[in-house]
Amino acid sequence: MAKKNKENRIYVTLECTEQRQSGDVKNISRYTTKKNRKNSPDRLELMKYNPYLRKYTLHKEIK
Repeated sequence: MAKKNKENRIYVTLECTEQRQSGDVKNISRYTTKKNRKNSPDRLELMKYNPYLRKYTLHKEIK
């Protein structure tokens, strides 16, 4: 019998939505974090600091 993958914590990348919409992808703000895919199966959305825009913006999980 095959062994199940017990790794519930995975690394995800968060990317700034405001900067993506503006079309400025040269210096885009990205963060990496871990999430538990069992407790939060949906895409993660957090308010994080964007050093290029110098303000807190919405960052969404990308693939």
